[in-house]
Amino acid sequence: MKKILVMALAMFAMTASAQKFAHFNSADVIPNMKEYTTAMQELEAMSKQYDDDLKMMQDELQKKSEEYQKEQANLLDNVRQRREQELQDLYQRLQQSYQDNQQALQKAQQEKLGVIQEKVLGAVKKLGEAGNYIYVVDVSSGMIPFVNSALSTDITADVKREVGIVAAP
Repeated sequence: MKKILVMALAMFAMTASAQKFAHFNSADVIPNMKEYTTAMQELEAMSKQYDDDLKMMQDELQKKSEEYQKEQANLLDNVRQRREQELQDLYQRLQQSYQDNQQALQKAQQEKLGVIQEKVLGAVKKLGEAGNYIYVVDVSSGMIPFVNSALSTDITADVKREVGIVAAP
């Protein structure tokens, strides 16, 4: 499949030699966006809060488990069974909280990064149309076999400006 795609692109390139191509590096754009920095800080704070909550639950489980082990020999059967069920329920809540937190964190990450990716895509589309480029390729994706930088315009700096990253003097 890759060979067919490469051959098709090569044949197209030969017939369309007067046409313009561009490339950019999203790995050089996205981490430098203030929206990305803000999103990463928010996700880190969210993750820390989840970790703190889980730590409290783990501490509670540990404390109750130790208390139970100390008293276990002296408990009546029905009390022992009830305490064991309480420990099991607490353990299951801990596991469920962990799973829920991971899902919530993943969803938040997808939402926040999706907004950033849409902004970059919008900038690339705008620059692609303004520059009359046939293709604009993200060289950081790893999906393209080769970009000849002599025949393709690097618009990474333009994308940075378009998304609001101020170039260093």
